[in-house]
Amino acid sequence: MRHGVTTALGSAVAIGLLLVPPAQADDGPTARELLEKCDNGTDSCVFHPKGEPEYFQNTSEQVGNPVFNCTDLPQTMSVSWSDTTAESNSLGLSMATSFGEVFKVTFKATYGHEWREEHTEGQTTFIEVKPGEVGRVYHGAMMQKVKGTYELHFPDKFHDHYIWYVDMDATGPADEQGGTVTQSTRPMTDEEREANCG
Repeated sequence: MRHGVTTALGSAVAIGLLLVPPAQADDGPTARELLEKCDNGTDSCVFHPKGEPEYFQNTSEQVGNPVFNCTDLPQTMSVSWSDTTAESNSLGLSMATSFGEVFKVTFKATYGHEWREEHTEGQTTFIEVKPGEVGRVYHGAMMQKVKGTYELHFPDKFHDHYIWYVDMDATGPADEQGGTVTQSTRPMTDEEREANCG
């Protein structure tokens, strides 16, 4: 898929850089083609962050297995769980590459701490489940998003231009985790009761 996020500048001339219109989608390289050249065919490849990281809580998802109270009394039941969140980006590309390394070095230099590729959180959560009910636990990790632009300089023209720009948003686990753990209970369905209570 071609991305409309790339813009090109012309080659250097005596009076400076000559600004040219953005390359047409059918004519220019994709974001993937450009970033695969980052430090792998470029004179320089730099990521320019825009502003501070944006922090947010990831969507809560069920973790661990549901617990079923098949007795006639309320039960305090335990759910042991582990949840892993990983980095992603707006281009859908793996960051285990040279352009990903450029991003992580710049992130640390700009914000003073390491970029986290993934984070695993786990615990045992206790939940009160009434007779005939099923209980579930949910976790939403704290995440951060960084926006910015790659600037790539080529020694020779690449798709008719020496300089290309690629916008990218990267999302990953926040440096300090403060995720939210919630729980819920509801009556079992007939199918759940038959499957779990004999």
